[in-house]
Formats: sequence, C-alpha cells, structure tokens
Amino acid sequence: MKKQPFNTYMKYCLISLLASVLLSACAENRAEEKKTEAVKAVAPAYELATVESGGVPSTLKLPAQLSAYQEVSLFPKVNGYVKNVLVDLGSYVSKGSLLMELEAPELEQAVLLAKEKYAKANADFSINKEHYQRLLEASKTKGAVSLMDLSTIKAKMNADTALVNAEKANWEMQKAMLGYLKVVAPFSGVITERNIHPGALVSAVAKDKPMLELKQIANLRLQVDVPEHLAVNLHERDTLSFYVSALQGKKLRGKISRKSRNINSHYRSERIEVDVANTGGQLASGMYADVLIYSKGNKNALIVPKSAVVTSTERKYVLVSDNGNIRKIDVSTGNQTLDKVEVYGELQVGEQVISNASEEIKESIK
Repeated sequence: MKKQPFNTYMKYCLISLLASVLLSACAENRAEEKKTEAVKAVAPAYELATVESGGVPSTLKLPAQLSAYQEVSLFPKVNGYVKNVLVDLGSYVSKGSLLMELEAPELEQAVLLAKEKYAKANADFSINKEHYQRLLEASKTKGAVSLMDLSTIKAKMNADTALVNAEKANWEMQKAMLGYLKVVAPFSGVITERNIHPGALVSAVAKDKPMLELKQIANLRLQVDVPEHLAVNLHERDTLSFYVSALQGKKLRGKISRKSRNINSHYRSERIEVDVANTGGQLASGMYADVLIYSKGNKNALIVPKSAVVTSTERKYVLVSDNGNIRKIDVSTGNQTLDKVEVYGELQVGEQVISNASEEIKESIK
C-alpha cells in the first residue's frame, strides 16, 4: 500500500480541527439565541404612555329627585274629636283656608272659667284701687289715716294687679288652645295624605300618623348629590339640565338655587338644590330625574390613560417606568372619559406610566 505524504496528512488534521471549532461555535450561538428568545418570552411587554397636563372635559349623569318646595305633616295640638274634614286627598288649598275642625267641650268650658276668673280679679283690683286712692286723699289730713293702713292697702292693690295679669294671661292661653280646634293651611299647596274622618278621636300625644299632609308643588326642589371634585366648580345661578323619565325624556333646565356647603363624609358629595317652576302641574314631588353636569376639568391636573390607574382595597396608584425601574405613585382622580382620567399626585409632565397597569405588576428598582 502506498503511504500518504506527511504534508497531506497534516492538512487533513487541520481541516478536521477547524470544522470541529466551527461546529462548536455554531452550537454555542444557537444556544445563546434560544436563551435570549426564552428571556424575551418570559419578560412582560408593557405599553407606556406619557403623562400630559390639562383638564379632561366630561359630562356626568347623576340621579336626582324632585321634592316639594315646602311640606308639612299636620298633627293635633289638643285632644278632641274630629268634627268636620273639609279637604280630601288631592285637594288644592290656599294659605289660611280652613282644612278641618275639632271639638273639645272641656276646652270651651276652660275658656269660660278663665274669663270669669279674670273678670273677678279685675273687679277686686278696681275696688282695692279705689279704696287706696280714697285713703291716700284722706291721709293729707294729719292723723286721719295711719301710715300702716295706707301701706297695707297699697300692697293689696299691687297684689291684685299681679293677679289680674296672671288671670288675663290664662284666659288668653285658653282662647289660643280653643283656636287649635280649627286647623288651617300654613301655605298654599295640595293635600297628599289624609288619615282621619269625622268622629275620630285625636290626641296631641300620639304621633303615629299625621291627620293631613300638605305639600307645596307649584314650585319644586330638584335635589342632587354632586361629587366633591365637581361640586367645587359649581356655583349658585349656574344652569343645569335634567331629564324626568315620566315626561318621556323631555329636557328641562333650572338654575342652582342653593348649595349645602357640606360634604357628606360617607359619599364624598355635596347636596345641591335647583328650584323648578311647576307651572303646568306636570311634575310631582318624588319624581326621579337624571341631572347632566358638565365640567371643563382642572387645568392644573395631569392626564393619564384610564387603564393606567390601579385601584386596590388600600390605595389608588399608577406605575411609573423609568429606565427599567418601576415605581408606584399614589394618586387621586378627577374627571374622566372612556379612555382618559385626571390624576393628582407626585407625578411630572413627560414621565412614562404603564398604560395597561394591574396589581400583578410589582415595583422593581435596579
């Protein structure tokens, strides 16, 4: 067998070694690529959004209710029997008109007795007064009347004066009690409840149900609870629009008449009232309404995507991304639309926040 030259043998060895090195390098590159791809597959992909400045205009629909401008439940002030009821459910009445009459014979007798006592006390006072004036005239003659007698009759006259005043006051009080047997309307309105009939015994002590309920419906109060971040921008005489479902979506308007200037600690809202004229009588107390409140937003607020705000049981925050670092920043919110929301917190315009934030994303600071 013919032997290969030495140079040819070395060439084959070098070629084999080079091929082995190339194969090993390719295998390492493929392993590194697979590792990189695995890391990319595990690392989450966050969508970022830039913090902007300015307010978010929004229109908020709030539930409201129409209430009577004035309403009163009429209870008896004295014990007695119902004599006449001159109104019924739905009756329109004017201020001062007679609604019902009660009868109580004992009150009538008490008035007569008080009148007689006053008359007797007044007569006694007149007699003692005349007696005193005569003794006073006689005392001008030296030794005719003793000073003790004059002082005694004067004291008696003063006592009679006090008694007359007391009896007169008692008589006036009894007449006032007798006046309570006639129940009159304190203002114009409509009778919305009637719970008594002639012959019924009514008591000034029992307060289970009122005899009558009167409501003024010529004017109504639209009452709505507005969130505090919106209420602060609403003022008296501002116009609000509202809808009443009973009128098939008819749009109505009214001006803000008063604000409670008190924030409900449970709902963080302020009660606002709008006076509504009910000229045609189409509206009624107790009707449900939807109030539309437009807010142009707070120009000092910051704007982020609505999905960037995370609300947990303990806090409300956004996730700020800065060169791979993720920080939680507590915020409070204001106006919002379907995709944007006003936020207030330690944020700066131009910072990047995670727009698809969730509680599963944790803080990471490198």
